[in-house]
Amino acid sequence: MTESKKIDPARIRSFIRRQGRATVGQKQALDSHWDKYCLSPQADFAAETAFGRKAPLIVEIGFGNGDSLAAMAEANPDLNYLGIEVHRPGVGHLMMLLEQRGISNVRIYHHDAIEILEQKIPEHSLAGVHLFFPDPWHKRRHHKRRIVRPSFLMLLNKKLAPGGYFHAATDWADYAKDMLATLSADAGLKNTSPTGDYCPRPDYRPLTKFENRGLKLGHGVWDLIFSKI
Repeated sequence: MTESKKIDPARIRSFIRRQGRATVGQKQALDSHWDKYCLSPQADFAAETAFGRKAPLIVEIGFGNGDSLAAMAEANPDLNYLGIEVHRPGVGHLMMLLEQRGISNVRIYHHDAIEILEQKIPEHSLAGVHLFFPDPWHKRRHHKRRIVRPSFLMLLNKKLAPGGYFHAATDWADYAKDMLATLSADAGLKNTSPTGDYCPRPDYRPLTKFENRGLKLGHGVWDLIFSKI
């Protein structure tokens, strides 16, 4: 009997590709504006070339439908934002928002975020990394799929510039505790919370409709912000 092939825990994907059905507007945006906003995972990445300028670079992993990313980019035109998302309709929705609002400081990768960080982003080049409401993989047998794990933090430490930050937010209490413990154990990162645990939602992170509805129902939301030492 042959031994089963062992899977490197660091290579376990934290997402499942959902096909979904794009709306007419999303399809039009995908067809018309792909080359304007989307970057090729096969090509080299140079921030100044991609954005046409030099500015602090913020990466958002898994931006969903892009509402929050578009709002942040519009409110902070002095920053460059790189959004990474595997859900194609979400990519289309974000491009639609960028076109409607004339937002020019966002570029997109429709690809696995870990591979983009590993292969495309220069070391010590990121001013910040955002991870808002990632899949909590709430069943215990699926916890190994959670993106915030030691191998991910090793990658973060390589890519963040000194003083750069990692900001995660979740509405799952168990995942919040798990992320807090994992982040706190990393010697390269420092919790910015004055109480040593969670932070108030900073003004730059928009309050989503889904989040606001949950808060009204008494659901909690936890923000964690750690800076690179």
